[in-house]
Amino acid sequence: MKNRPLTFLMPLGRAAVLAMCLLLSGVSAALAQDQPDTVGSLPGIEIETSVDRAEVYIGDLITYVVSITYDTTYELVPPPLGANLGAFDVKDYDPDVIEKLNDGRVRSTTTFKLSTYTTGDYVIPPVPALFVLPDSSQKLLLAEPVPIRVLSLLEQDGSDSLKIRPPKPQYEFPPDYSAVKFWGAIGLIVILVGSIVAWIILRRGRTVEQEDLRPPWEIAFERLAFLKESGLINDEKYKDYYIELTDIARDYLGRMYELDVPEMTTEQYATEFSEVLMPDDLYAESLTFFRHADLVKFAKLYPERSRAEDDFLLIHRLVDSIRAEYEKQQEEARQVPRTSSGVLVTPVGDVDGKEDKA
Repeated sequence: MKNRPLTFLMPLGRAAVLAMCLLLSGVSAALAQDQPDTVGSLPGIEIETSVDRAEVYIGDLITYVVSITYDTTYELVPPPLGANLGAFDVKDYDPDVIEKLNDGRVRSTTTFKLSTYTTGDYVIPPVPALFVLPDSSQKLLLAEPVPIRVLSLLEQDGSDSLKIRPPKPQYEFPPDYSAVKFWGAIGLIVILVGSIVAWIILRRGRTVEQEDLRPPWEIAFERLAFLKESGLINDEKYKDYYIELTDIARDYLGRMYELDVPEMTTEQYATEFSEVLMPDDLYAESLTFFRHADLVKFAKLYPERSRAEDDFLLIHRLVDSIRAEYEKQQEEARQVPRTSSGVLVTPVGDVDGKEDKA
Protein backbone atom coordinates (compact mmCIF):
# COMPACT_ATOMS: atom_id res chain seq x y z
CA MET A 1 0.00 0.00 0.00
CA LYS A 2 1.30 3.48 -0.85
CA ASN A 3 1.62 6.17 1.82
CA ARG A 4 -0.92 8.96 1.37
CA PRO A 5 -0.34 12.49 2.73
CA LEU A 6 -2.61 13.57 5.56
CA THR A 7 -4.35 16.21 3.53
CA PHE A 8 -7.57 15.79 5.43
CA LEU A 9 -5.95 17.38 8.55
CA MET A 10 -4.99 20.61 6.81
CA PRO A 11 -8.47 22.23 6.95
CA LEU A 12 -8.65 21.50 10.66
CA GLY A 13 -5.26 23.17 11.34
CA ARG A 14 -6.22 26.27 9.42
CA ALA A 15 -9.44 26.59 11.46
CA ALA A 16 -7.53 26.32 14.71
CA VAL A 17 -5.04 28.99 13.67
CA LEU A 18 -7.89 31.27 12.65
CA ALA A 19 -9.67 30.77 15.99
CA MET A 20 -6.45 31.50 17.88
CA CYS A 21 -5.95 34.72 15.95
CA LEU A 22 -9.49 35.84 16.68
CA LEU A 23 -9.02 35.09 20.39
CA LEU A 24 -5.76 37.04 20.61
CA SER A 25 -7.28 39.98 18.79
CA GLY A 26 -10.22 39.98 21.22
CA VAL A 27 -7.91 39.93 24.24
CA SER A 28 -5.80 42.71 22.77
CA ALA A 29 -8.90 44.79 22.16
CA ALA A 30 -10.08 44.21 25.74
CA LEU A 31 -6.70 45.17 27.16
CA ALA A 32 -6.62 48.23 24.96
CA GLN A 33 -10.09 49.17 26.13
CA ASP A 34 -9.00 48.98 29.80
CA GLN A 35 -6.10 51.34 29.17
CA PRO A 36 -7.21 55.01 29.59
CA ASP A 37 -6.63 57.50 26.82
CA THR A 38 -4.03 60.15 27.62
CA VAL A 39 -5.30 63.56 26.60
CA GLY A 40 -3.94 67.03 26.87
CA SER A 41 -7.07 68.63 28.31
CA LEU A 42 -10.70 68.04 29.20
CA PRO A 43 -13.48 70.64 29.44
CA GLY A 44 -13.97 71.90 32.99
CA ILE A 45 -10.77 70.30 34.38
CA GLU A 46 -7.69 72.18 35.64
CA ILE A 47 -4.58 70.69 37.26
CA GLU A 48 -2.11 72.97 39.03
CA THR A 49 1.16 72.09 40.74
CA SER A 50 3.32 74.44 42.75
CA VAL A 51 6.28 74.54 45.14
CA ASP A 52 7.19 77.16 47.68
CA ARG A 53 10.85 77.31 46.53
CA ALA A 54 12.55 76.47 43.24
CA GLU A 55 16.05 76.40 44.80
CA VAL A 56 16.81 74.70 48.08
CA TYR A 57 19.77 73.34 49.99
CA ILE A 58 20.30 69.74 50.94
CA GLY A 59 17.85 68.66 53.64
CA ASP A 60 15.52 71.64 53.21
CA LEU A 61 11.79 70.94 53.14
CA ILE A 62 9.87 71.68 49.95
CA THR A 63 6.12 72.28 50.07
CA TYR A 64 4.64 70.62 46.97
CA VAL A 65 0.94 71.29 46.29
CA VAL A 66 -1.23 69.51 43.73
CA SER A 67 -4.63 71.10 43.04
CA ILE A 68 -7.16 69.41 40.74
CA THR A 69 -10.35 71.29 39.82
CA TYR A 70 -12.98 69.28 37.91
CA ASP A 71 -16.63 69.20 36.97
CA THR A 72 -18.95 66.99 38.99
CA THR A 73 -19.91 65.10 35.84
CA TYR A 74 -16.49 63.46 36.03
CA GLU A 75 -15.33 61.00 38.66
CA LEU A 76 -11.76 61.58 39.88
CA VAL A 77 -9.67 58.50 40.68
CA PRO A 78 -7.11 59.64 43.29
CA PRO A 79 -3.65 59.45 41.66
CA PRO A 80 -0.80 57.59 43.43
CA LEU A 81 1.06 60.78 44.22
CA GLY A 82 3.49 59.23 46.68
CA ALA A 83 4.55 56.54 44.22
CA ASN A 84 6.24 58.79 41.64
CA LEU A 85 7.99 61.78 43.15
CA GLY A 86 11.35 61.19 41.55
CA ALA A 87 14.41 61.64 43.76
CA PHE A 88 12.43 63.29 46.57
CA ASP A 89 11.41 61.67 49.85
CA VAL A 90 8.02 62.39 51.42
CA LYS A 91 8.56 63.77 54.93
CA ASP A 92 4.96 64.74 55.64
CA TYR A 93 1.59 64.45 53.92
CA ASP A 94 -1.71 66.30 54.25
CA PRO A 95 -4.74 64.32 53.01
CA ASP A 96 -6.93 65.52 50.17
CA VAL A 97 -8.88 68.66 51.01
CA ILE A 98 -12.15 68.71 49.07
CA GLU A 99 -13.70 72.14 48.38
CA LYS A 100 -16.89 72.97 46.50
CA LEU A 101 -16.57 76.07 44.31
CA ASN A 102 -19.25 78.60 43.47
CA ASP A 103 -19.37 77.49 39.83
CA GLY A 104 -20.42 73.98 40.85
CA ARG A 105 -17.02 72.38 40.35
CA VAL A 106 -14.96 70.59 43.00
CA ARG A 107 -11.34 71.28 43.97
CA SER A 108 -9.13 68.55 45.47
CA THR A 109 -5.90 69.83 47.07
CA THR A 110 -3.08 67.62 48.34
CA THR A 111 0.06 68.95 50.09
CA PHE A 112 3.40 67.14 50.46
CA LYS A 113 6.56 68.01 52.37
CA LEU A 114 9.51 66.77 50.26
CA SER A 115 13.25 66.65 50.81
CA THR A 116 16.38 65.22 49.20
CA TYR A 117 19.99 64.81 50.23
CA THR A 118 21.71 64.92 46.85
CA THR A 119 22.60 68.01 44.87
CA GLY A 120 21.73 68.78 41.28
CA ASP A 121 18.86 69.76 39.02
CA TYR A 122 15.78 67.57 39.53
CA VAL A 123 12.25 67.46 38.23
CA ILE A 124 9.17 66.38 40.13
CA PRO A 125 7.55 64.10 37.50
CA PRO A 126 4.15 64.92 35.96
CA VAL A 127 1.29 63.91 38.22
CA PRO A 128 -1.29 61.65 36.49
CA ALA A 129 -4.98 62.35 37.12
CA LEU A 130 -7.45 59.70 35.96
CA PHE A 131 -11.07 60.65 35.26
CA VAL A 132 -14.08 58.43 34.51
CA LEU A 133 -16.50 60.05 32.08
CA PRO A 134 -20.30 59.59 32.15
CA ASP A 135 -20.03 57.00 29.35
CA SER A 136 -17.63 54.93 31.57
CA SER A 137 -14.65 55.76 29.37
CA GLN A 138 -11.41 56.76 31.10
CA LYS A 139 -9.24 59.77 30.35
CA LEU A 140 -5.79 60.48 31.76
CA LEU A 141 -4.42 64.00 32.22
CA LEU A 142 -0.84 64.84 33.15
CA ALA A 143 0.12 67.88 35.17
CA GLU A 144 3.14 69.98 34.38
CA PRO A 145 6.49 68.75 35.83
CA VAL A 146 8.13 70.98 38.42
CA PRO A 147 11.90 71.70 38.22
CA ILE A 148 13.86 71.93 41.48
CA ARG A 149 17.51 72.84 41.97
CA VAL A 150 19.21 71.40 45.06
CA LEU A 151 22.32 73.30 46.15
CA SER A 152 25.13 72.18 48.41
CA LEU A 153 25.73 73.84 51.72
CA LEU A 154 29.37 74.25 50.73
CA GLU A 155 28.30 76.59 47.92
CA GLN A 156 26.92 79.21 50.25
CA ASP A 157 30.28 81.00 50.42
CA GLY A 158 30.67 80.92 46.59
CA SER A 159 33.28 78.15 46.45
CA ASP A 160 33.07 74.45 45.67
CA SER A 161 35.13 73.34 48.64
CA LEU A 162 35.14 74.07 52.31
CA LYS A 163 37.76 76.53 53.45
CA ILE A 164 39.82 75.14 56.30
CA ARG A 165 40.71 77.86 58.73
CA PRO A 166 43.30 77.67 61.50
CA PRO A 167 41.94 76.92 64.99
CA LYS A 168 41.04 79.86 67.13
CA PRO A 169 42.99 80.43 70.33
CA GLN A 170 41.54 78.78 73.43
CA TYR A 171 39.04 81.02 75.15
CA GLU A 172 39.56 81.55 78.84
CA PHE A 173 36.38 82.01 80.83
CA PRO A 174 36.60 84.45 83.73
CA PRO A 175 35.70 82.95 87.12
CA ASP A 176 31.96 83.11 87.77
CA TYR A 177 30.82 83.29 91.38
CA SER A 178 27.14 83.92 90.59
CA ALA A 179 26.20 80.28 91.21
CA VAL A 180 27.96 80.31 94.59
CA LYS A 181 26.14 83.49 95.56
CA PHE A 182 22.80 82.13 94.39
CA TRP A 183 23.02 78.83 96.27
CA GLY A 184 24.46 80.59 99.29
CA ALA A 185 21.43 82.88 99.40
CA ILE A 186 19.11 79.87 98.99
CA GLY A 187 20.85 78.13 101.90
CA LEU A 188 20.48 81.17 104.14
CA ILE A 189 16.78 81.43 103.28
CA VAL A 190 16.24 77.75 104.08
CA ILE A 191 18.01 78.10 107.42
CA LEU A 192 15.99 81.22 108.27
CA VAL A 193 12.65 79.62 107.36
CA GLY A 194 13.53 76.45 109.26
CA SER A 195 14.41 78.48 112.35
CA ILE A 196 11.10 80.37 112.20
CA VAL A 197 9.11 77.14 111.81
CA ALA A 198 10.95 75.49 114.70
CA TRP A 199 10.33 78.53 116.91
CA ILE A 200 6.61 78.49 116.07
CA ILE A 201 6.35 74.76 116.83
CA LEU A 202 8.12 75.16 120.17
CA ARG A 203 5.97 78.17 121.05
CA ARG A 204 2.77 76.27 120.27
CA GLY A 205 3.98 73.34 122.34
CA ARG A 206 4.37 75.58 125.37
CA THR A 207 1.11 77.44 124.76
CA VAL A 208 -1.98 75.96 126.33
CA GLU A 209 -4.81 75.72 123.86
CA GLN A 210 -7.52 78.20 124.77
CA GLU A 211 -10.70 76.46 125.80
CA ASP A 212 -14.00 77.47 124.29
CA LEU A 213 -15.90 78.90 127.27
CA ARG A 214 -19.28 79.01 125.56
CA PRO A 215 -22.02 76.63 126.76
CA PRO A 216 -21.78 73.22 125.09
CA TRP A 217 -25.15 73.61 123.34
CA GLU A 218 -24.05 76.85 121.68
CA ILE A 219 -20.99 75.08 120.28
CA ALA A 220 -23.11 72.12 119.13
CA PHE A 221 -25.78 74.32 117.50
CA GLU A 222 -23.08 76.25 115.64
CA ARG A 223 -21.46 73.07 114.33
CA LEU A 224 -24.84 71.72 113.27
CA ALA A 225 -25.53 74.90 111.34
CA PHE A 226 -22.20 74.62 109.52
CA LEU A 227 -22.90 70.96 108.73
CA LYS A 228 -26.31 71.81 107.29
CA GLU A 229 -24.80 74.45 105.02
CA SER A 230 -21.90 72.23 103.94
CA GLY A 231 -23.95 70.49 101.25
CA LEU A 232 -22.54 67.03 102.05
CA ILE A 233 -26.01 65.48 101.71
CA ASN A 234 -26.60 67.11 98.33
CA ASP A 235 -23.21 65.81 97.16
CA GLU A 236 -24.07 62.36 98.61
CA LYS A 237 -20.90 62.36 100.73
CA TYR A 238 -22.66 60.46 103.48
CA LYS A 239 -19.49 59.09 105.11
CA ASP A 240 -18.09 62.59 105.74
CA TYR A 241 -21.55 63.74 106.80
CA TYR A 242 -21.94 61.05 109.48
CA ILE A 243 -18.36 61.50 110.72
CA GLU A 244 -19.08 65.16 111.50
CA LEU A 245 -22.57 64.46 112.89
CA THR A 246 -21.32 61.78 115.32
CA ASP A 247 -18.42 64.02 116.39
CA ILE A 248 -20.89 66.79 117.26
CA ALA A 249 -23.08 64.41 119.27
CA ARG A 250 -20.17 62.74 121.12
CA ASP A 251 -18.45 66.02 121.94
CA TYR A 252 -21.70 67.49 123.28
CA LEU A 253 -22.52 64.43 125.43
CA GLY A 254 -18.97 64.40 126.76
CA ARG A 255 -19.18 68.04 127.84
CA MET A 256 -22.64 67.77 129.37
CA TYR A 257 -22.09 64.53 131.34
CA GLU A 258 -18.34 65.03 131.93
CA LEU A 259 -17.41 61.71 130.32
CA ASP A 260 -14.86 60.90 127.63
CA VAL A 261 -17.54 60.07 125.07
CA PRO A 262 -15.44 60.98 121.96
CA GLU A 263 -13.00 58.16 122.80
CA MET A 264 -15.71 55.56 123.51
CA THR A 265 -16.80 52.87 121.10
CA THR A 266 -20.50 52.48 120.47
CA GLU A 267 -20.70 49.48 122.81
CA GLN A 268 -18.80 51.34 125.53
CA TYR A 269 -21.28 54.17 125.15
CA ALA A 270 -24.15 51.70 125.49
CA THR A 271 -22.67 50.40 128.79
CA GLU A 272 -21.72 53.76 130.31
CA PHE A 273 -25.01 55.52 129.51
CA SER A 274 -27.34 52.68 130.41
CA GLU A 275 -27.55 54.14 133.95
CA VAL A 276 -27.68 57.80 132.84
CA LEU A 277 -31.11 59.40 133.03
CA MET A 278 -31.40 61.07 129.63
CA PRO A 279 -34.65 62.94 128.86
CA ASP A 280 -37.31 61.80 126.37
CA ASP A 281 -35.89 58.29 125.91
CA LEU A 282 -32.92 59.78 124.04
CA TYR A 283 -30.63 57.00 125.21
CA ALA A 284 -32.28 54.37 123.00
CA GLU A 285 -32.54 56.73 120.01
CA SER A 286 -28.93 57.91 120.31
CA LEU A 287 -27.67 54.31 120.58
CA THR A 288 -29.57 53.38 117.40
CA PHE A 289 -28.09 56.45 115.70
CA PHE A 290 -24.50 55.58 116.68
CA ARG A 291 -24.85 52.00 115.45
CA HIS A 292 -26.31 53.15 112.12
CA ALA A 293 -23.56 55.76 111.76
CA ASP A 294 -20.90 53.06 112.30
CA LEU A 295 -22.30 51.12 109.34
CA VAL A 296 -22.08 54.21 107.14
CA LYS A 297 -18.56 55.14 108.26
CA PHE A 298 -16.94 51.71 108.44
CA ALA A 299 -19.11 49.25 106.47
CA LYS A 300 -19.73 51.51 103.42
CA LEU A 301 -23.50 51.51 103.96
CA TYR A 302 -25.24 53.89 101.55
CA PRO A 303 -28.14 55.40 103.52
CA GLU A 304 -31.26 56.99 102.19
CA ARG A 305 -31.32 60.78 102.08
CA SER A 306 -34.43 60.89 104.28
CA ARG A 307 -32.65 58.82 106.95
CA ALA A 308 -29.68 61.21 106.95
CA GLU A 309 -32.00 64.22 107.33
CA ASP A 310 -33.91 62.50 110.17
CA ASP A 311 -30.66 61.76 111.99
CA PHE A 312 -29.73 65.44 111.78
CA LEU A 313 -33.06 66.38 113.40
CA LEU A 314 -32.47 63.70 116.06
CA ILE A 315 -29.12 65.15 117.11
CA HIS A 316 -30.57 68.67 117.08
CA ARG A 317 -33.40 67.47 119.39
CA LEU A 318 -30.86 65.63 121.60
CA VAL A 319 -28.86 68.83 122.10
CA ASP A 320 -31.95 70.92 122.80
CA SER A 321 -33.61 68.40 125.18
CA ILE A 322 -30.49 67.90 127.30
CA ARG A 323 -30.00 71.67 127.39
CA ALA A 324 -33.57 72.20 128.60
CA GLU A 325 -33.19 69.49 131.28
CA TYR A 326 -29.90 71.01 132.45
CA GLU A 327 -31.39 74.53 132.73
CA LYS A 328 -34.39 73.11 134.59
CA GLN A 329 -32.12 71.45 137.16
CA GLN A 330 -30.14 74.67 137.53
CA GLU A 331 -33.34 76.65 138.15
CA GLU A 332 -34.53 74.18 140.78
CA ALA A 333 -31.15 74.33 142.50
CA ARG A 334 -31.33 78.13 142.63
CA GLN A 335 -34.72 77.99 144.39
CA VAL A 336 -33.33 76.06 147.43
CA PRO A 337 -32.53 78.55 150.28
CA ARG A 338 -28.87 78.86 151.16
CA THR A 339 -26.88 80.87 153.71
CA SER A 340 -24.42 83.45 152.65
CA SER A 341 -21.73 80.79 152.81
CA GLY A 342 -23.65 78.54 150.42
CA VAL A 343 -24.85 76.00 153.03
CA LEU A 344 -28.44 74.76 152.58
CA VAL A 345 -30.86 76.18 155.20
CA THR A 346 -33.23 73.71 156.86
CA PRO A 347 -36.08 74.64 159.27
CA VAL A 348 -35.11 74.51 162.95
CA GLY A 349 -37.49 72.59 165.32
CA ASP A 350 -37.72 69.79 167.87
CA VAL A 351 -38.24 66.18 167.05
CA ASP A 352 -42.01 66.50 167.55
CA GLY A 353 -42.17 69.27 165.00
CA LYS A 354 -42.75 72.02 167.55
CA GLU A 355 -40.97 75.27 167.11
CA ASP A 356 -38.01 76.00 169.36
CA LYS A 357 -39.23 78.45 171.98
CA ALA A 358 -35.75 79.77 172.39
